[in-house]
Amino acid sequence: MLIAIPAGAQTVQSQKAKKAPHKMQHNKPAMQKKQGVQMRGRLEKLECKLGTEDRHARIAIELIGGRLKSLAYYSKWKPRTCSVHIVRDDAYSKWEDPGSVTLVTLNEEKGAFLIDYSRSSVKFLFRDIDRERFCGMTGKITGTLTVTRGRAQCELEGVMDENFEQPDVASPGPAVAPVLTPAPAPTAATELLPAPALAPVPAPTTPAVPAPATPAEKP
Repeated sequence: MLIAIPAGAQTVQSQKAKKAPHKMQHNKPAMQKKQGVQMRGRLEKLECKLGTEDRHARIAIELIGGRLKSLAYYSKWKPRTCSVHIVRDDAYSKWEDPGSVTLVTLNEEKGAFLIDYSRSSVKFLFRDIDRERFCGMTGKITGTLTVTRGRAQCELEGVMDENFEQPDVASPGPAVAPVLTPAPAPTAATELLPAPALAPVPAPTTPAVPAPATPAEKP
């Protein structure tokens, strides 16, 4: 016994079979993990400088929604210069926002920044920033730098201190008294002979002077 299936029913079934794989692929993008957190809010740019032309420190920062987006720090000890530029979610730093602060940890243990926010200012705490990496000199950058809204001058504490690491110099050891070596005892070949006895020297004699002759008495 043969049952005839209308041609229209076959077309509907074939279309359903083709659509099923398409539905499974449509759900894959929703399962992918979101890579970064999008920052929202007003863009704000602040900068400040403190010092002279030959010796100064300055910083320029960008905030989005009151949170740090990027920072560019530059300092100068003529002829030395130091430059640090980092951006949120770049390949050279790790960013965290615990509570009301932001922690930026530099890769390869090159130091960290702790950023504290207030209504009037943004304060940066430098934690052992490696001068060798960013300044081409030995030592660490520590201290604080504060950017205040409406002020062109920064507030610095410790950041520009010349705490360069000096090369290790071996300290002199304790004074050592010289060791005196006794002279060797004379051998038979070199034994000193006793000095010869000296002959007595005769005492000088005084020649006898004859007494003058007395004249003879006359008779």
